[in-house]
Amino acid sequence: MKTQLNWWKGGIIYQIYPRSFMDENGDGVGDLAGISSKLDYVASLGVDAIWISPIFTSPMKDFGYDVSDYRDIDPMFGSLDDFKALIKKAHGLDLKVMIDQVLSHTSDQHPWFEESRQNKTNDKADWFVWADPKPDGSPPNNWLSIFGGSAWQWDSRRLQYYLHNFLTSQPDINFHNDEVRHQQLDNMRFWLELGVDGFRLDTVNFFYHSQGLEDNPPVLPGEPKTMGAPHDNPYTYQKHVYDLSRPENLTFLQELRVLMDEFPGTTTVGEIGDDKPLERMAEYTSGGDKLHMAYTFDLLNTPHSPSYIRSVLENMQNIVGDGWPCWALSNHDVVRAATRWGENEDPVAYPLVAMALITSLRGSVCLYQGEELGLPEADVPFERIQDPYGIPLWPVFKGRDGCRTPMVWENGLHGGFSKQEPWLPVDERHLSLSVAEQEANPNALLHKVRTLLKWRQQQPELIQGELEQISVHNDELISYVRRIEDKSMLVIINMTSAEQQATLPIAITEILQGHGFNSTLDGHTLTLPAYQAFYARVH
Repeated sequence: MKTQLNWWKGGIIYQIYPRSFMDENGDGVGDLAGISSKLDYVASLGVDAIWISPIFTSPMKDFGYDVSDYRDIDPMFGSLDDFKALIKKAHGLDLKVMIDQVLSHTSDQHPWFEESRQNKTNDKADWFVWADPKPDGSPPNNWLSIFGGSAWQWDSRRLQYYLHNFLTSQPDINFHNDEVRHQQLDNMRFWLELGVDGFRLDTVNFFYHSQGLEDNPPVLPGEPKTMGAPHDNPYTYQKHVYDLSRPENLTFLQELRVLMDEFPGTTTVGEIGDDKPLERMAEYTSGGDKLHMAYTFDLLNTPHSPSYIRSVLENMQNIVGDGWPCWALSNHDVVRAATRWGENEDPVAYPLVAMALITSLRGSVCLYQGEELGLPEADVPFERIQDPYGIPLWPVFKGRDGCRTPMVWENGLHGGFSKQEPWLPVDERHLSLSVAEQEANPNALLHKVRTLLKWRQQQPELIQGELEQISVHNDELISYVRRIEDKSMLVIINMTSAEQQATLPIAITEILQGHGFNSTLDGHTLTLPAYQAFYARVH
């Protein structure tokens, strides 16, 4: 079982998108007081921690991922006192608190950048990535922004380009500069001293760039394109060799781990978007001296057949080694899993068996707000789109607003999220799936999720055990054994809409109950109805 110091290892983390969770002050945007008011609900799910997406002072051009003050709360969300109250309430409910850290770039309104762009000789001249144009005035190289176009923006004050991997208003910090790197570590110390229990590190492999500014090579015909970006985005046409995942990043992550170790019981989870994500995860989480855990987009993209999932697990086993993954099916950047994977499946049974999958894998788990309700991707009309990523790529890619619409607490005006028109519209289809509606229905998904999570939290094999895939002679099933010390558990998952049979290759000592799933065993033949999971202790 988990101890207080390693609560994160095998822990379940509930992600809160603060703009859309609960609006306490009635301005149409969620806030910290709103989060605090709903922490009893979150704790009732049986999770270990919350992760709050960015809440720092920001002009909100990328909704908080463009920070203008690393040590204060944006007034939109409340104050530092509100945040301290949130931590106190969460800790009183035995919930850990993790917050987003956006270290690779700032807002162009951050005082550091406003000073840096003035000239080439000021004290912060080298705190960002500046480069001279080519002789013809064009950008220094072919690097691209994930949000479209060149990753270089011309600045008329310095007569140079600055690097931005995302929006032009998000200039990249120069991590080769010791002073700014140490300042970022000090900013993290500020929050640790306030009592946060960990950080989710945005774009953790983007901190360093190659100082040689070499052109990235193209992805050749037949080669896989970059994960983590839609394939209609030209960003995926390059191999990102020189603009991210540089070897110097490992040294910084070791410096960060030294800081985290000063605060026992704290943790880090890094977001990795890379051409070779599992190799990065192995580099960044192995050895116990860098990140505690990391997640990739392996289960945040579209493929989800049993054979694909088995291949992900095999690759994880072969490549990651003693590193520690954090699994997620949904977050604030991708189409909700109930639509992306389950659009043509049973709307209650499929989300539940998908949750059975990720909560039984070796690693930790992130659940995104509303996932426990089975919310599908919301339909946001073009005139209401807010996401700067979606507007230029519409209609092929509609941006990320569909997974960011308000949490639905009741079947009423604005879903009980706010008394005012919310910053994004509530999808009418969500209202019947609200918390209040499901609380009143004993057969609703919400109750089934609670049963599953609370049961899972009592199983040592599922929390920290090793994983070994086994064959049950049916390619439609996903099956493995989880082992820790003298305990072993067999897990078989049927994510299909048809009944499946498995031939058990291992002797069962106890069929486990209490998780909410049903199946029948006749000798060595197991029958799993559609969307069912099977758990048993084995020799």
